[in-house]
Amino acid sequence: MSILRAIVIVLSIADLTSCATIPQHQFAEPTPDWQVRSGQLLYRTSKMTLIGDVLIRFSHTGDFALTFSKGPGVLLLSLRQDASFAEIKGALARSGWSGPIDRAPQQLRGWLGLRDRVIRSQDRQSVQYIAGNETFLFRF
Repeated sequence: MSILRAIVIVLSIADLTSCATIPQHQFAEPTPDWQVRSGQLLYRTSKMTLIGDVLIRFSHTGDFALTFSKGPGVLLLSLRQDASFAEIKGALARSGWSGPIDRAPQQLRGWLGLRDRVIRSQDRQSVQYIAGNETFLFRF
């Protein structure tokens, strides 16, 4: 009986420590030199249309953060992204997702295409991006 207990304890410790050693991706924290844009986003699919407030921050090295909300306290989507990795949370992302961009679920790929489009269009007052059946229209 004590051998079984020892095996269970060893496996439990190994399980707990293996979770702690899985490296998490570290996104760059915003600094004062990041660009900031705020405005409205019209998000449309074949099944819904949402209009809400959007706050976008990005660095000259391509780090990107987007927050899409509907009034105070109602987060629709939060996105953090760099050249290779992304993290998406909020009601529109359902259970959320994080990982390498090339492994993103199909339903989130439109959101992940925004980074390049918004950064390239930083001088424009409106930006439109269409990805499949999704349309993103920003007004800054």
